[in-house]
Amino acid sequence: MSDERPKVLPKLLIVEDDPGLQAQLKWAYEDFEVFIAGDRSSALALLRSEEPAVVTLDLGLPPDPDGTSEGFAVLDEIMALKPDTKVVVASGHGARESALRAIGQGAYDFYQKPIDIDALGLIVRRALHLHRIEAENRQLAERAPADNRVLGRLVTAAPEMVKVARTIERVANTNVSVMLLGASGTGKELLARGVHESSQRAKGAFVAINCAAIPENLLESELFGHEKGAFTGAVKTTEGKIEQASGGTLFLDEVGDIPLQLQVKLLRFLQERTIERIGGRRSIEVDTRIVCATHQNLDAMIADGRFREDLYYRLAEIVVKIPSLAERPGDATLLAKAFLSRFAAEMNPQVKGFAPDALAAIDGWAWPGNVRELENRVKRAVIMADAKLVSAADLDLGDTGGEAENPLNLKSAREAADRKVIRHALARSEGNISGTARLLGISRPTLYDLLKQYDLQS
Repeated sequence: MSDERPKVLPKLLIVEDDPGLQAQLKWAYEDFEVFIAGDRSSALALLRSEEPAVVTLDLGLPPDPDGTSEGFAVLDEIMALKPDTKVVVASGHGARESALRAIGQGAYDFYQKPIDIDALGLIVRRALHLHRIEAENRQLAERAPADNRVLGRLVTAAPEMVKVARTIERVANTNVSVMLLGASGTGKELLARGVHESSQRAKGAFVAINCAAIPENLLESELFGHEKGAFTGAVKTTEGKIEQASGGTLFLDEVGDIPLQLQVKLLRFLQERTIERIGGRRSIEVDTRIVCATHQNLDAMIADGRFREDLYYRLAEIVVKIPSLAERPGDATLLAKAFLSRFAAEMNPQVKGFAPDALAAIDGWAWPGNVRELENRVKRAVIMADAKLVSAADLDLGDTGGEAENPLNLKSAREAADRKVIRHALARSEGNISGTARLLGISRPTLYDLLKQYDLQS
């Protein structure tokens, strides 16, 4: 007696209202478990109950068998309910226009009636193969959630940002002061935490203070602490942030906003590694590493006499320049997916991903507010979304995100455009080479050649 288990066949849903064509198509797929639906309600019921990998969809369904409106309505609902389904659309009505619209709404492929069973069979089996590859990629991503992460938390696939992370990893185990330079919203505090967590001080405290958010008359007390009775309201002795971070790391955000008088006291601490609390007479030894950040032009501030040059050189033993999100092609998509996963779990579990128009909007926006703006947009979109896929309208990005100035040299312009498009496609397909090649409309060998030519990581 054989103990072999019955072979599990992949599921195919055929949405077709012609009984003769239903039978013809059913017998053409012996290697599939075939389900037949003749209208929208039965098609969606089977989609929910059987979750087929591939659907063939005739656009001419009742009550509009001579048009395409009902078929496109079914396509929209399939993409909303189960966006990973590969839908192969058929129509004899306005083939070119229908094909473009179907692909734009998420269909995998299109074929024109009358049906060639063999040709359609090849398309269906190719769709199944891609569905399996994507499912394997999702499983791998779930087992290895640290993909595209550096410094433990930073999500990136951009060489520019990977280089920043590698620099931080190299200097983390030294005691040099690190200055992070970058626009607002680029993730300076996240990188400062990366310095701390990659260092031998990781078990100590990480203390952060935004120097621009505290009034000048209170900042000294916040940094250096005070003794009881040092001023009105000082009812007890209080340690400052520098002292609280002893054995760990102090992150001074917006260091350019520290007033000149206080800069002198901070310089003395960096030189002598001792502090005096306000109202105190005793020097206290403190072993605190300083990491600071600013979006301001400190060179201009030094020239204007608003920032001490000697303090700058103490704080900026290592300077790390952080690229804006617009300078990190592909990262906006990766970060958006990471944010959506987190916010959907917290706020709107029905949301499962981004619609194609939303991904295009994310790719096309310049992100002047950088990662912080992206995070806020995705959070808002998840809250506002009514469907399973976040749309471009949910993101509310407006018409354009602005264009970066292009190089005048044609060869450089072409190379820059190639690099940008390839990175976007890699991010959109989550690093899958076949998916990236399909998005770009090129063969796998051609894509491999381009990756090698431009030294791009897949």
